[in-house]
Amino acid sequence: QVQLVESGGGLVQPGGSLRLSCAASGNISSIYKMGWYRQAPGKQRELVATIASGRSTNYGDSVKGRFTISRDNAKNAVYLQMNTLKPEDTAVYHCNADVYSRWTGTRALYWGQGTQVTVSS
Repeated sequence: QVQLVESGGGLVQPGGSLRLSCAASGNISSIYKMGWYRQAPGKQRELVATIASGRSTNYGDSVKGRFTISRDNAKNAVYLQMNTLKPEDTAVYHCNADVYSRWTGTRALYWGQGTQVTVSS
């Protein structure tokens, strides 16, 4: 089993910054792509950013130039630096990880429970 735990969410004023963290633990041999997605009330889940094991990145159009994704392979962790936050960034942010476990011989996509980000004055 693999667990992902997010942290770093909270309430921030428009124009402010937050840094989200997500740590993976459990039966992990390799982690391929890691990512962040978000879901606001009444809306579909949308891509925020992904990062491959080789550190190539991809961003959703709404966050390009404001958010930066990074990872620490030694810690099985992924981060999301969010700058110039807007009220429309308010959502629950979930991380995911594409994980291979040699103990089970399986590769699967795992999700964290999410962390709330609220941007409001």
